[in-house]
Amino acid sequence: MAYMAKIGPSILSSNLACLGSECVRMMECGADYLHLDVMDGHFVPNLTFGHPMVECLRKSVGPDPFFDMHMMVSRPEQWVKPMSAAGANQYTFHLEATTNPGNLIKEIREAGMKVGLAIKPGTTVEELAPWANQIDMALVMTVEPGFGGQKFMDDMMPKVSWIRSQFPSLDIEVDGGVGPDTIHRCAEAGANMIVSGSAVIGNDDPRSVISLLRTVVSEAIQKRSLDR
Repeated sequence: MAYMAKIGPSILSSNLACLGSECVRMMECGADYLHLDVMDGHFVPNLTFGHPMVECLRKSVGPDPFFDMHMMVSRPEQWVKPMSAAGANQYTFHLEATTNPGNLIKEIREAGMKVGLAIKPGTTVEELAPWANQIDMALVMTVEPGFGGQKFMDDMMPKVSWIRSQFPSLDIEVDGGVGPDTIHRCAEAGANMIVSGSAVIGNDDPRSVISLLRTVVSEAIQKRSLDR
C-alpha cells in the first residue's frame, strides 16, 4: 500500500488577519499539509485569494509546508504557472472546469507540481476514472464547493470506495464537513487525505483533533491491508 494518512487543515477557516502565523500553528500542531482554497467568484460564488497571497505565505512559513491548492476556478489553466512560481506544491483542479483535463495535467507536471483532480457532488466517479492513472490525488467533495461550514454528504462515500477499489494506491482526499463525527465513514470508505477546516482550526486543541483524525485513518488503512 503506497498511501498513508495525511491531515490537511483548511486554512480558510483560520483568522485571515493572521494567516502566516495560523499556518505555522497548524504545522506545529501536527498537520501533514495545508489545504488552500482558491475561489474566483465564477466557478463558485465565493471569492478568496490568488497567487500573490500564496507567495507571501510561502515566504512567511518557509519551504517545508506542503501547499495543496484547491483551485475552485473557472479557468484553471490560467493559474498553473503563477501558482507554481508562488510556491504551490500540488495543483488540484476541478474536472467540471476544463474541457481538456489531459493537457492541463501535463501543464501542471511541467510546472513542477503534483496533480490533484476534484469532482463536485453532482459529478460521477466514472467521469474521473479515465484520468486516475495520470494524477497524484483524487478529491471527492463532500459538500458543494464554495462555502465552509456545510453539512457532510454521506452519500459521497460510495465514490471514495469505488476509487479505492479501482485505484488501490491513489491518494484520495475528502473535503467538506469532515471532523471527528464523520472521519470514521471517510476512513472506512478509503480516504487517506483529510481536509478539515473548522473542526480542527476552530477547536481549542487542534493538535488532539489532528491526532484523532490521523489515528482513525491509519487504523482503517492497516485494517484494509490485513483484509486483502
